[in-house]
Amino acid sequence: MSHSTILLLLFLSTLSLGGLALSGVLVSRLQAHQQKIAKRMDSIAIKVEEGRIQLSAFTPPKPKKQPFYNTLARQFGIDMLRTDLYPVKWWVVLLIALGVACVVFTIAQRLVGPYAIIALPAAWVFFSRAAFNWMIGRRKGKLLAQVPEAMAIIVRAVGVGIPVAVAMRSVATEAPEPTRHEFAQLIEQLTIGVTLEDALFAMAHRANLPEYRFFATALALQAQTGGSLSATLEGLADVIRKRLALKARGHALSSEARASGMVLAILPVATGFMMWVMNPDYINVLFVTSAGNTILGVAILSLSVGILVMRMIINKSLS
Repeated sequence: MSHSTILLLLFLSTLSLGGLALSGVLVSRLQAHQQKIAKRMDSIAIKVEEGRIQLSAFTPPKPKKQPFYNTLARQFGIDMLRTDLYPVKWWVVLLIALGVACVVFTIAQRLVGPYAIIALPAAWVFFSRAAFNWMIGRRKGKLLAQVPEAMAIIVRAVGVGIPVAVAMRSVATEAPEPTRHEFAQLIEQLTIGVTLEDALFAMAHRANLPEYRFFATALALQAQTGGSLSATLEGLADVIRKRLALKARGHALSSEARASGMVLAILPVATGFMMWVMNPDYINVLFVTSAGNTILGVAILSLSVGILVMRMIINKSLS
């Protein structure tokens, strides 16, 4: 491979990295704008007559001073207060992430030498946070899909004259996981004397889902203002079903983009493998020469950044 060809490949790789970096900046600005809107919504309070009911389900609790190990664990994406949410032991995830980070460090060491030591902690934190965020996101997805069923159980129970607390106990025994776990904790709080409103708001903060906040706020307002609880919950369940249908429709419409991203991610690897089968000496240059190692490292970095950016754009468009 000639020197001019290597320079051309490096220039194209740098150009593609610049484009991906620009896309990342645009996505981060969009995320900041959405967070600003969310903060404004969280600050809204509703006053009803003289009671002045504040939507505490939408107001985050006041931050408490955490021990140092909790602060350090949060840097890896671990919530030490709720380790029971993870399907795998948190220390197992950390060990696996460390192993993957060591592989990344080995590859980076061949490319940049001793400076690759910076990549080891960065990759460890990145893969740890990605794993824990994936587990929490999967759990939240299950909770969201089970909300209409839980609402239906409560509506049926309240419709025949059963108290709300007893109806929620039915959800804690009949609903599938993880909804059963959340309502079981709510029942435990009610058993030790916590008010229904406080227990609902605590569950809404634990689940961290807008639908749970809507549920807690609807029951709090109904307790203060009166009215038909069955009609309130039926309306709320209908709204949640429409939100789920809209999300499913968005997921279906984005299938083409997700398929395109998958093809773009697999195509370079498949093409390289085919070229290696047809002409091994042509591809071996990437593995046996320093210039080839550099080009291969830049290509892997460009492909990884591109996949992450496409995934971020798709996720933000569906959120």
